[in-house]
Amino acid sequence: MLMNYTAKYTKINTGYMGQLIELPEVITEGKDIEDCRQMLQDALCEMISAYRQLNKALISTEILFPVS
Repeated sequence: MLMNYTAKYTKINTGYMGQLIELPEVITEGKDIEDCRQMLQDALCEMISAYRQLNKALISTEILFPVS
């Protein structure tokens, strides 16, 4: 299932910090916006993988994604 998430980017001394609005625990930094976007995608994939290994549901503010 393909989902869209909203990212919030903040300029910091070392580049940019990015966070997913719907999943605030997904947060990362990158040297530029594109790098930060890629890092957010990777962090989201890692979080989904960890939740599946723990057999936990991934919850966003609008949708509940059951693990199978």
